[in-house]
Amino acid sequence: MAVIWKYLKGDKNIWIVAILLSMISMLAVYTSVYSLAYKYQEGNTEYYIFKHGFLMLSGLFMMFVAHKVSYRNYSRLAQIAIYFTIPLLFYTLLSGTNLNSASRWIMLPVINVSFQTSDLAKLALIMYLARVLSKNQENILDFKKGFIKVFLPILFTVLLIFPANFSTAAVLFAASLVVMFIGGVSIKHLSLLGATILVLVMLLFAMTSIFPNILPRSDTWTSRIENFVGSKENKDDEGNYQANQAKIAIATGGIFGKGPGNSVEKNLLPHPYSDFIYAIIVEEYGLFGGGFLLLLYLILLYRAVRISLKSPGTFGTFLSIGLAFSLVFQAMINMGVAVNLLPVTGQPLPLVSMGGTSLWFTSLSIGIILSVSRQIDEGDDDIENDSKTKNMNYAKG
Repeated sequence: MAVIWKYLKGDKNIWIVAILLSMISMLAVYTSVYSLAYKYQEGNTEYYIFKHGFLMLSGLFMMFVAHKVSYRNYSRLAQIAIYFTIPLLFYTLLSGTNLNSASRWIMLPVINVSFQTSDLAKLALIMYLARVLSKNQENILDFKKGFIKVFLPILFTVLLIFPANFSTAAVLFAASLVVMFIGGVSIKHLSLLGATILVLVMLLFAMTSIFPNILPRSDTWTSRIENFVGSKENKDDEGNYQANQAKIAIATGGIFGKGPGNSVEKNLLPHPYSDFIYAIIVEEYGLFGGGFLLLLYLILLYRAVRISLKSPGTFGTFLSIGLAFSLVFQAMINMGVAVNLLPVTGQPLPLVSMGGTSLWFTSLSIGIILSVSRQIDEGDDDIENDSKTKNMNYAKG
């Protein structure tokens, strides 16, 4: 074990959480891909588990490489990434691969693999916000010099994601608000922004009832909300079916669960290996398994908060807490959907759900958090010298 920790630097608790989530993912995905395997691979479940295993190992390798890079370098990369991401999102919106009536993917040439550009956008935007906030602390309370400069990249990114993926846009916007709040942006400005966005979204949904072609997926979003609040009587609707099957999985799992591989709902739930994998985990491992998984994400958030408080530089503070909140908030949404606290959204469970780009960028995000932690532990004297500005800003707040 000492040999392993020799190479894995940074917060050991976060490393343990990442490894445990990866192990849980391998078990959960293997037991939940039967329907997918019979549909596309003649029952060959090994195809999916080996594919997922490769993606998981490559993700862990990315995490390792990311944590070895000085986190100050991500400030420079953030500027390049956001300028690359916004045109890429625009291209995806216009010419992306259409799956389930949503253009969220582009096909990578040569290797012919689908790539979800919103996963890159989430990481790029949080890094860029951390950069802009850390470099504009003196003017952060000013509307023109501070707030507008921070808000514009959020606006462009979220608007380009919104038409095809409302839930991802909402998660990213919420995470951005948290980073802005921690970064010292005026609460008055944030409140005004939140109220304005809420009104605009409500007006947009009202307009789609008159002009449905404005947003092709508006019917899907409206249907899911109506199903959730119980204003729709059609219980055969897909949204109701998904929610009901997830509740059955959780209810029949009980306290101790049915045991690994004994899930029944994996054959009935749509996407049990991704969107509803938490319901399958609770069915097989019970309340204890579901609670343990929830605890792991809370530990990740807690340790990231501790790292952000110890970071002498504002960039490290905003970067670690922003990335951690984005991941944990997404996990809470996935779990909330499974237990019917939220309408169906399609958000994967970070580092657990089967997937490619989502898993990779989750791994990179955790690796960046570990990079901040590593340099705090090593007492790097070359960390950006803005602790004075950081303390001044907190004093203003």
